[in-house]
Amino acid sequence: MARIAGVNIPQNKLVKVGLTYIYGIGVKFSDDICNSLSIPNSKRVNELTDEEILKIREYIDKNFTVEGDLRRDKSFSIKRLIDLASYRGLRHKKKLPVRGQRTRCNARTRKGKAIAIAGKKLTPLKK
Repeated sequence: MARIAGVNIPQNKLVKVGLTYIYGIGVKFSDDICNSLSIPNSKRVNELTDEEILKIREYIDKNFTVEGDLRRDKSFSIKRLIDLASYRGLRHKKKLPVRGQRTRCNARTRKGKAIAIAGKKLTPLKK
């Protein structure tokens, strides 16, 4: 089993697809890695030799910030915005959309599941 950047890459996937399992490497970067190391597009992860896996590991360590380091950098950036009390930081703190989306309707992904307002019953009409 190929283990790159602390992630087990699935054996039966193409190398180009398998590299996208690493946090911080998408389709474009995995394609760039395969092209720079001259790994053919039709090659699967279980067909890689130990030398090729080592080359991929070294290339990723040298050129990319991935997994734990990237997650840490991202969280520090958000924490910095919150400490500065910038508008974006306040939106992060309140768990609201940060980039200008509307919140009157939608925004359920960021705000979470809708909660019913308890105890709001209509009073009966008096005659």
